[in-house]
Amino acid sequence: MKAYARHASARWLGTRQHGKGAINTPSAALKMALDGADGDAKGRGTNPAELVAAAIAGSFSLTLADELGQAGYRPREIDTMASVTLERVADGWRLTQIVLAVSATVPRAAECDFVDATLRAKANCPIARALNAYTLMTAKLTRNE
Repeated sequence: MKAYARHASARWLGTRQHGKGAINTPSAALKMALDGADGDAKGRGTNPAELVAAAIAGSFSLTLADELGQAGYRPREIDTMASVTLERVADGWRLTQIVLAVSATVPRAAECDFVDATLRAKANCPIARALNAYTLMTAKLTRNE
């Protein structure tokens, strides 16, 4: 596959606690309010941690589909939930952990091949690799012949 680049933009007005902002992508897939709230606060829009989790979930699903395809399988469905943990450390905020929960329907897949493919996808997911955070994963295979 040929290398490619994508971009997005964000504008923030004011302080983190009292400001407001928006995030946009050229595809218009994201055109929403940006929330500066920390932690579990119910905000007015998305936030960077949520966007990172979404990027990891999508990237991992695509990477797993590729790994299963290379192993000779045709996945019918891959569902990935990604959670990211941000912690305040001495020099600011750091993403310290990624948790992936994946379930896939892959007809005629051998359990060992599925496990191997998920481990390769975890190691090769470009977004997770770029973040260099500790990653935990659970995986469930449904053959659904």
